[in-house]
Amino acid sequence: MGVSRGGGGKKAIFGYGYTTVAVSITNLVNSTGAVSTDTTGVGTARYSLASASYGTDKAIFGYGIGTVNLSLTNLVSNVGVVSTDTTGVGTVRQALASASYGTDEAIFGYGSGPVSMTNLVSNVGVVSTDTTGVGTARSSLAAASYGTDKAIFGYGSTGSAVSLTNLVSNVGVVSTDTTGVGTARSSLAAANYGTDKAIFGYGNGPVSITNLVSNVGVVSTDTTGVGTARDQLAAASYSTDKAIFGYGFTGSLAATSITNLVSSVGVVGSNVTGVGTSRRFIAASSYGS
Repeated sequence: MGVSRGGGGKKAIFGYGYTTVAVSITNLVNSTGAVSTDTTGVGTARYSLASASYGTDKAIFGYGIGTVNLSLTNLVSNVGVVSTDTTGVGTVRQALASASYGTDEAIFGYGSGPVSMTNLVSNVGVVSTDTTGVGTARSSLAAASYGTDKAIFGYGSTGSAVSLTNLVSNVGVVSTDTTGVGTARSSLAAANYGTDKAIFGYGNGPVSITNLVSNVGVVSTDTTGVGTARDQLAAASYSTDKAIFGYGFTGSLAATSITNLVSSVGVVGSNVTGVGTSRRFIAASSYGS
């Protein structure tokens, strides 16, 4: 799901998700990658949403499904406080992805339908109306920032899993499809690491493979995964150059709260005992300064 751009927040936040019902709880992540206990949620309980950083030190959760598909958003302050619901802009949908781009903006894209439309987010957290989509319509994909000011959408499902990607320029323009690299999959997560690179990880199967993304948006072949294979998880950057994968579904009819830290050179660490309510279909982003 969505993440911050390189050099962004030193902290991260996991939010919302599904247990046996939609929830709105959040868990903050400090600058060393330690996850906090549950914080009572603010806003409409929902899952299959997306999140990204904006404005250099803030974050936004958007869209998802509660009892129906939604387009509402919740802003996150630079100290990790989640705001009440903001009336949504754009087509209601779930199973979308988001990332930051430029110096301080964000983008929501794709989602259930499937669709390929996008919605830009300004540096004060205002979501724009729909932009006609570019590339293959799909859902259950992931996105992250890379380079110093760009983003990438990758993988997902058109009805079957795909591995194609779409790059996003520093002004939020989405490119046409790039032939995918690595195992086709959906319900994965992505995050920025190392200040200017990105990582896609995990996904349906479930699997624990990862694919690194260079600072020019080139996706690498599969790297044998570390940690519990799972899907329906989230990822975000923290500490300016590291990342964290967390939560998800193991395929054994059980959600989890385990996390895996990613080093500044893209190496995924072994499982860290989870903190907070186990859940899936969650979103995450960096925030803070």
